[in-house]
Amino acid sequence: MNFQTLFDLKGKVALITGASKGIGEAAALFLAQAGAKVVVSSRKIDAVKAVAEKINQSGGEAYAIACNVGDMEDARKLVSDTIAHFGTIDIIINNAATNPVFGPVHDTSEEAFDKIMAVNVKGPFEIAKAAYPTLKAKKSGSIINISSVGGISPEHGLGIYSMSKAALISLSKVLAKEWGDDNIRVNTICPGLIKTKFSEALWTNDKVMQMMMKALPIKRIGTPEEVAALCLYLAADASAYSTGAVFTADGGFTI
Repeated sequence: MNFQTLFDLKGKVALITGASKGIGEAAALFLAQAGAKVVVSSRKIDAVKAVAEKINQSGGEAYAIACNVGDMEDARKLVSDTIAHFGTIDIIINNAATNPVFGPVHDTSEEAFDKIMAVNVKGPFEIAKAAYPTLKAKKSGSIINISSVGGISPEHGLGIYSMSKAALISLSKVLAKEWGDDNIRVNTICPGLIKTKFSEALWTNDKVMQMMMKALPIKRIGTPEEVAALCLYLAADASAYSTGAVFTADGGFTI
């Protein structure tokens, strides 16, 4: 097996949530360039249609599906619609996430708690479950869950979000252990501070950035493409012996 074969995704179908921008969009572009047929999904159809069009115009193959992964019926339908359109599924990148609150845990409402857990944990769980029969029948598959460094060590003001991301890491390990006999790999990526719309409140805050630059061995924030490159590795045969692993892309923040 040569280098190019290790990263070749021709004939594979990838489903990516939260793919209208940031890490999800970058991952969709990278996987499409590696030959995968890609379903790009987020809540707003116009946004994912724009990403799909970008891929299709560059010679790839993509299809846009609107989905709120916090709605379990919607999440399961996303998988069935992917299989209906492309005939199968091979790769899942659970990237969609939410964090509607910033502050101490005791100020977090039940509604906010439920929303965070639904989008960040239960949605990925239901998507993985819905895809399992197809992946099991193929004896092949790669699921990549996008967590956060907050899932490794809780971040100030992001308590429930951090908890949800820790749960996602644990879910990945559970699925990796239970589904390994079916040659289904499940891994987790924990990004640090990445320059995305989702984290804009942090990287546009001068005080936060001053603290980050003191804490980061690599004195800058990351880019979506740097996380997407790790997604490509985990989606491809290059990572065939990796499952249940937790990969950080955080500039050394968690050292």
